[in-house]
Amino acid sequence: MACYYYVPFQGHCSFRNPTLSFSLNFNFINTTHHLASSFKPFLRELEQHVFRVDVLKAAVKNTSVKLLDAFVDSAFQFVDYPLNPSQTNAAPVDEIKEAAVITNIHGDIPSEFPQGIYIRNGPNPLFGGLKSTKSVFGESGPIWVEGEGMLHALYFSKDINGNFTVVYNNRHVETATFKLEKLRNKPSFLPAIQGDPLAVFTSFLLNLVRFGKPLKNISNTNVFEHSGKLYSIAENNLPQEIDVLTLEALGDWDVNGAWNRSFTAHPKRVPGTGELVTMGIAATKPFVEVGVISADGKELVHKLDLKLDRCPLCHEIGVTKRYIVFMDCPLTVDVNRIIHGGKLIKYESEGNARIGIMPRYGDAGSIHWFKVKPNCTFHIFNCFEDGDEVVVWGCRALASAIPGPDPGSKEFAWFPTKFKPAPGKQFEDAISEDQLLFHRPYEWRLNVRTGDVKERNLIGANNFPMEFPIINGAFTGLKNKYGYTQVCHCDSISSTGGMGRFGGLAKLFFEEQNTEEGSIKVEYHMFERNTYCSGAAFVRKEGGAEEDDGWIITFVHHEDTNICQAYIIDTKNFLNEPVAKITLPCRVPDGFHGAFMPNQLLNKI
Repeated sequence: MACYYYVPFQGHCSFRNPTLSFSLNFNFINTTHHLASSFKPFLRELEQHVFRVDVLKAAVKNTSVKLLDAFVDSAFQFVDYPLNPSQTNAAPVDEIKEAAVITNIHGDIPSEFPQGIYIRNGPNPLFGGLKSTKSVFGESGPIWVEGEGMLHALYFSKDINGNFTVVYNNRHVETATFKLEKLRNKPSFLPAIQGDPLAVFTSFLLNLVRFGKPLKNISNTNVFEHSGKLYSIAENNLPQEIDVLTLEALGDWDVNGAWNRSFTAHPKRVPGTGELVTMGIAATKPFVEVGVISADGKELVHKLDLKLDRCPLCHEIGVTKRYIVFMDCPLTVDVNRIIHGGKLIKYESEGNARIGIMPRYGDAGSIHWFKVKPNCTFHIFNCFEDGDEVVVWGCRALASAIPGPDPGSKEFAWFPTKFKPAPGKQFEDAISEDQLLFHRPYEWRLNVRTGDVKERNLIGANNFPMEFPIINGAFTGLKNKYGYTQVCHCDSISSTGGMGRFGGLAKLFFEEQNTEEGSIKVEYHMFERNTYCSGAAFVRKEGGAEEDDGWIITFVHHEDTNICQAYIIDTKNFLNEPVAKITLPCRVPDGFHGAFMPNQLLNKI
C-alpha cells in the first residue's frame, strides 16, 4: 500500500567478561637493555596469562552462543510467512550471476535518453521468503516490508552511432547480517516486530544477545547517489556503498566514523550547496537526530538532536534553500507498550501531528513547530519556500499500513474500518473528502513569520490513491510545477501484505487547477490489465529546457504471463504508449524505490 518502514532499533551487545586492562608498550624495553633483561621473564609470564584469559573468554563466548543456538533451535519453529495467491510477484528470485545483454526491446529508446544506470531496490528474502516463528512464548512475525535487499539494474550505453546497448543485472545487498545468515545456511534472526508481546520481546532479547543487534540490516528500501558514489539503504541501519559495475556491497558508510546511527532512506541534497541532509531514528533517546554531510561526503558538518519525547516513524526528510523539514506523525515505536502487552508499532488516529521547520545549522531551540491535522505521511514530493511560507507537498493518509496484517488475516480484515469499501461500492465512492485513508497528494503551507497553517487535499475524492511520489531531482528544495506518482489499485491490496499494487502512473500539474473539482490537474497513464509497476524514477532529458523534459522509467510485471519489462514513458506526452518496452531476462519481484543516475554522476562508469 502506501509505503514501507523498518523499525530503527539501535542496540549492540557482546560477550564481555571483566578483563584487566594493560597499557604496556613493549617497544620501550628496547631503550634500556638492563631494564629489558630484568622485565623479560615477567613479561613472558604476563603475555601467557593474557593469552590464557583470551582463550578462556573465547571458549566461554563460543559455548554461550552454542547453548543459545541450541535453545532457539529447540524452542522456536520457523514457519513460512503466508502469501496470498494473488501475490504472484512477491516470491524471491535467484541472482543471475552474470549480467545479461537485452535484445528484446519493443519501440525505440530516444536518442536524447542519457547513458547511465536505472536501479531499483526491494526485498528478496533468503531461504524462500519471510518467516514467522512459533514458540512457548507465542508467535512473532515480520512486517511486510522486511526481506533482504536485492538491487535490479539496467545499464544504458550507446556507441558512436547512437545505438543503445541495455544490460540487466541483479544482486543481493550483502550486509553483515546477510553474510551471517548465509554462512549459517538457515534462518537465524528471530522476527521481533509484531505478534504476541512476550514472543516479540523474547525474540528481541535473544537476537541482541546472540548477534549484538536485535534486527537485521536488510538494506532493501532505496538507492541514492552522493559525491559520485552509489548507496543502498533501509533506515534501520547505515547505508551500504555499492560498486556501480558489479553491484557488490562494499561496506557501511558512516561518514568517516562521524555518523553512528540509523540513516533515512530518503536523504536530500541541499539546492545550491550540494550538502546531504539525513536523519536517524532510534527507539531510545535521542529518538531523532538530523545531520548535514558535506558535498564531498567526507565530513559531518552539523548534527542536531531534535529532543523529541517519542519515537515517530518519520520515513522522509525535506529540505529547502534554508530549512530542514521534519514530519512528526503519530505513528510511533514504543518499547514500553510491548512490555505492557501492547503493540511495538502503533498509529494513533487522534494523536498529535506536527511539522518542524528548522534552519539547516540550527539547534533544537530553533525549530518552529506547526500543529497539523493528525495524519500518516511517509513520502514527500517536495518542499520549497514561497515568501514567508514553507510549502510541503506529500502523500497523506489518515491511517497506517505499518505494521500491517498479522499472518493469516483475511482479506481487508486488518484494515481500519474506513479503509474498507462500502457494500456494493468502489473504494473511491465509499469515502468522503474528510475520510481519505489511502495516500493522496496533500499540501501544507506553513508561515514561519505568523505561525499560520493552511492545509488542503490537492486532488478530489474521485481520483485514484497515489503513492511513491517523485519529481525532477534538479528541483529538490525549489519551487516546481510537476510531480509524478504510482497509482494504487485499492482492490488489489493483498491480505498478507500492506503494500498495494500499482496499476499506473500519474502526472500532477501543481500550477494548473481543475475548476470543476477545485483541485489540481492530473493525467493518468494506466497499464494493461493485471500489470503493476514498482520503482518509478524520473530521467532528465539531456539538454532539456523545461522541468518535464524527460521520461519516467519503471519496472512492470504482467501477472497473466509472469513477464517483467521496463517501460520508458515520455513525460511530455504522458497519455501516450511507452516509447520503449524492454523485456527482462528474469522476473523482478515487487519492490520499493528506484533511481536513474546518468554516467557523469558516477565515478566508475
